[in-house]
Amino acid sequence: MSDQNPYEKLGVSEDASFDEIQDARNRQLEQYNGDAKSLELIEVAYDAILMDRLRMRQEGKIKVPERIRFPELRVQLPAKDSPTPREQSPAWLQRMLDQPSPTDILLPGAWYLGLSAISVFTQAAGDQILQLALVVGIGISIYFLKRKEGKFGRAVLLTLIGLIVGLIVGGLLASWLLPQINLVQFTSEQFSTVFTFILLWLISSFLR
Repeated sequence: MSDQNPYEKLGVSEDASFDEIQDARNRQLEQYNGDAKSLELIEVAYDAILMDRLRMRQEGKIKVPERIRFPELRVQLPAKDSPTPREQSPAWLQRMLDQPSPTDILLPGAWYLGLSAISVFTQAAGDQILQLALVVGIGISIYFLKRKEGKFGRAVLLTLIGLIVGLIVGGLLASWLLPQINLVQFTSEQFSTVFTFILLWLISSFLR
């Protein structure tokens, strides 16, 4: 077998295509699997054919495809795993969520902190103070939401949703929580108002 030319060693003709050469090489590698000497001769013949094809290309006799000039890219590269799709939040949620700057978080936070302090520590005027604080809180939320994209209607809608949810959920939490912690001077109205301010702050800071 050592006197054969490389094409004869692989059992292909000299005008065989690269696919035919590649298939013949793979068949013989499988056939002589475990026979180190035969495998070495097969690889030597295969390399010799590649070099012969490159020489012929340099002489302008044939046009060699990329996969013949760089067969190692085809042989050695592992099969690429199909990319696993990354878990992403729904498109509608991505459109609503914002990536606020520290100013976008701290500025409305300072307003709502001040309104919460007024609601908690001002007892004299009672419900009138709470109602006024809520009106101011609504205006703050609308202002900061509108400032992001200039959509007044959207800002009003999100603010009203936050107001309604805040008052309802805050009232339910107050009726359950306040009797357990025995804060006599802290009314359910004050609790739900502060809870609403927290919700409005989250909406005005992290939504758009």
